[in-house]
Formats: sequence, C-alpha cells, structure tokens
Amino acid sequence: MNVDLYHKFKDMTHTYKITGMTCDNCVTKVKKILSKIDGITNVEINRSKEEAEITMSKHISTSELALSLQGTNYVLTDLNNEVLNGLVSETEEVSLKSYLPIFLIFGYITTITLVVELLKEQFILTNWMGNFMAGFFLVFSFFKLLDIPAFAMSYSSYDIIAKKVYAYGYIYPFIELLLGVSFLFPHLHFWSSLATIIVMSISLIGVIQSLVRKSKFQCACLGAVFKLPLSKITFFEDALMILMSVFTLLIL
Repeated sequence: MNVDLYHKFKDMTHTYKITGMTCDNCVTKVKKILSKIDGITNVEINRSKEEAEITMSKHISTSELALSLQGTNYVLTDLNNEVLNGLVSETEEVSLKSYLPIFLIFGYITTITLVVELLKEQFILTNWMGNFMAGFFLVFSFFKLLDIPAFAMSYSSYDIIAKKVYAYGYIYPFIELLLGVSFLFPHLHFWSSLATIIVMSISLIGVIQSLVRKSKFQCACLGAVFKLPLSKITFFEDALMILMSVFTLLIL
C-alpha cells in the first residue's frame, strides 16, 4: 500500500470550533492540553477563525475533547454547535419533562415493590425498602451497562473519584449491580445499607459541587441512553438512597 494512502486511512482529521482564545498564549495552552490526549497526533489552531484542526489515530469523541478543556475559559464544540455527550449546552431547556424517564422508573419500582409487599400477610417496611433499593440499583445499573464507556465519560465530568481515577467510571455500574443484588437478601441489608451510604455519599459530593458551581453537565444516572441535565433531581436520587439506608440501619 502507498505510504501516503496508509497514513490517510490511519489518521483522521476533524475540524472543531473553539471559543475563548484571546491571545497566542491561549492558543499554545489549548494546543498543549489537546495534544496530551491519547490518540491525538497533531493539533493546528486558527485563532481568528476560532477553529482547531485535530488529527487523531483513533476515534475520539467531541465530548472527550471538550471535557479536557473543562476548568479553563475555552469551549470546544463541533462546527454545528450541537449538544455534546456528557455536557449540556447553556441554551438547553431544563424542564420536568426532561426527567420523565426517571419519574416513570421511580413510579414503576415504587408501585411494583408496594404491591409485592402488600400481597404478603404482613407489611414489613424494611423488606419493602430493601426491595425498592434493589429495584433502583438493578434498573439504574442496567442503563449504565448498555454503554459503559459513554457512562464513564459523563460520570468523570462531575464525580470526585472518577475525575481522578477514570477507571472508576467503568467499575461503578458493577458496584450498583452488586448493591441491587445484595438488597434482595434481607440478611444482607445491614452491609448493603452501609455500602450504599458510602458509595452514594461520595457521588453526592460531586453532584453538590457541580450544582454550587452551576456546571452544565449531563447526569449519568441513566447512563448515556437519556440525556438528562444534572440538577436538584440528581441530588434527590442520591440523597434518597442515603436516607433510606440510614433509616434501615437504625431500625435493624
């Protein structure tokens, strides 16, 4: 195969829009940040056009490129300024309708677990709470497991551990899966609740930090299947699991 043809197919070059660069030092800084991403072989920036021509040896999503510039004054988007996977645009409308999938999931889990417990001779609150949390973690882990790389990308944008240890985003769906299974066994409720308090408290810290900073991130609670903006509802999910776990520990 011709060498030039080989490199043409080996490397891919894409053009992106970058805003926020005001001087040559900005160009140097952006170029340095982007060049550190594994798979990027060359970065050319035209400040006057606010464009970056990036050559990569493997596919790198726009969201991954954009996330590398988080915490700076520079914003990278594709040329059509579309909403990125893992980020939420400033103009995206946030409404209760956006969270319909979460409301439906909570409604289904609540209804089914209540019916199951009410059909028994005696309604035991701890058993219902255990079944509810089992359903919660099993369903939410399912959506995350559908596309683990995409979930890990979104989660790393705000979780305090995933930011520093990217692999944690790949492990987290399995942690939720194990928690869900463990809550199905009443004799494990103490340890399941204790683990939930630890795991969800860590997650809650990242959510609170993002809400305080008013960061525009995509909520990773349902993986990459639904594009839900991070908001107080995300806070409510984590807080609810913590409160239910604390209550379970207190009455066991």
